[in-house]
Amino acid sequence: MALEPYVVPPVLLVLFALLAYVVRPRLIHPAGLVVTAGALAYAALVPADYELSGTLFGSGTFGFAGFDVVFVSVDPFSRLMGLIFAFIGFVAVLYSWSTDAPPTQTAYALAYVASSLGAVFAGDWLLLLFFWEVMAITSTLLVWHHGGAAVRAGFRYAVWHGIGGSLLMAAVIWHYQSPGVGTFVMTGDGIATGIPQVLAALGIGINVAFVGFHAWLPDTYPRPHIAASVFLCVYTTKTGVYALFRAFPEGNLAIAYMGGAMAVFGATFALLQSDMRRLLSYHIQSQVGYMVAGVGIGSALATAGAFGHVFNHILYKALLFMTVGVVIYRTGAESLDKIHGMRRAMPITFLAFTIAALSIAGFPGFNGFVSKGMVLYEAHHYPEYEALWYLLLLGGVGTFMSFIKLGYYVFFYGEQTHDVERASAGQSIAMLSVAALCVFYGVYPDALVSILPRASAAAHYHVFDSFQVLESFVLAATGLFGFVLVKGPLSRVGRIPDIDLAYNPLSVGLGRGSLRAVNRAIGTLDRASTSAALGTISLGSVATSGSSTETDHGHRDQPTLVERGLTTAFARRAGIGAAVILVLLATTLLLALGFV
Repeated sequence: MALEPYVVPPVLLVLFALLAYVVRPRLIHPAGLVVTAGALAYAALVPADYELSGTLFGSGTFGFAGFDVVFVSVDPFSRLMGLIFAFIGFVAVLYSWSTDAPPTQTAYALAYVASSLGAVFAGDWLLLLFFWEVMAITSTLLVWHHGGAAVRAGFRYAVWHGIGGSLLMAAVIWHYQSPGVGTFVMTGDGIATGIPQVLAALGIGINVAFVGFHAWLPDTYPRPHIAASVFLCVYTTKTGVYALFRAFPEGNLAIAYMGGAMAVFGATFALLQSDMRRLLSYHIQSQVGYMVAGVGIGSALATAGAFGHVFNHILYKALLFMTVGVVIYRTGAESLDKIHGMRRAMPITFLAFTIAALSIAGFPGFNGFVSKGMVLYEAHHYPEYEALWYLLLLGGVGTFMSFIKLGYYVFFYGEQTHDVERASAGQSIAMLSVAALCVFYGVYPDALVSILPRASAAAHYHVFDSFQVLESFVLAATGLFGFVLVKGPLSRVGRIPDIDLAYNPLSVGLGRGSLRAVNRAIGTLDRASTSAALGTISLGSVATSGSSTETDHGHRDQPTLVERGLTTAFARRAGIGAAVILVLLATTLLLALGFV
């Protein structure tokens, strides 16, 4: 029997690189380039509507809890995500290799890439959930590997994504038992209305950094190795946008306005940052806001614009993290207060940064203008989204101001602060290849439109409409004028606390309270087991000697230190075991109730 050429899912293809790492860790970078190139070819060549489920290699059924697993399901949405995920994975591996990233870190990163590909090609909610959780684990390991401040940030990151995954799992289970559903397969109708939609919005909202659920993002992404940040800025939030569309394929008004709030909030807080990677991290939230707004609007053009912005954002955001990473790699400094006047010392990095900054700001002739314009156009032409249009415009002004600030202080302001080497050959190739695509898709938007889902709607959109071009120039001029006005006050702004100022003390307090409650329970069990042990010892003494348990001094015998240690250790283990059992019982009960 002939083997299908697409029978190996791209997630397994990428994981082959980890086998090379096991054989010899130094092979991880060349092997990573090979397998990400293979995943790119798979995404480009796999037939439309291809589905891989049930049987694999011609025999044997694969499933979970009696349900067939749809390993691969190809439509325009999953294909687009697979293309950009695989391509940027290839570039990020090359960048990592050129930036002295440890092999173990790149192995974690490739596992993260593989899980993301698994999620976007999954044809059912169960498999998407599985890869959703693997993404959380592998990205946490990627952060933790760097050590230092990244460990604590990675812990908070893991907690947040554990909560998000649990909420999404509850949504999927509730969806399954909703009337008329009875399947985990993604049918195109989205998550069942009511509570499942609320749970899905909250769970996915953590991954896409809804306002209020976002503080993990700027807290985590600036902490690890610079090459790790390139991977992190791509996969988690964009997989979240993909899942949000699968859950709400017809859009949702509240989600659309949450996107507008994200655009403004992220751009505002980015403008207040002096740490370069923290500034870029806030702008992930801001730009994802445009994608969320497009998904929320739900029209054909808005959806095409949302996924076009996913594609474009991955290009220019990865490029921004690479350019800033080269600056950090060469200077050792991360703050705008310590790096100035570097344009002549780092010309290729400066050129790549300029292209990326104009792309993210949505300037005509660059890719961000194409996709951002689609979302703005749709928001402007629906009365119920008029306020959203203004929010997105305000986010655009903040974007221009932020990147004028970043570029001004790093490359223009003052005298050159560091004598440095230029970007290496590998770094330059990685940056310039992505920069070229940012320009190509901006100058030839039809090339982008041709690969977008719902391309027929996008094909009728006039990218260089005079109103859209004028709108962009007005935003740019307003951003430039605004930066000139606030440049002085901004230079004196210190660290601005985010919403974590409120929830960090709360979470610490809840954590300490929970630990004290557990300790009290263990103490109670300890005392009970000690009393029981003492009673056993006393009875044994009476049976053996027939004498009183009183000593010559009239006091009861006490257990030896060994006996006390044994009973205490037993009590602690019993307490921990009881706590674990209670948690498992409660979880099982909740899941059982969900299926009733």
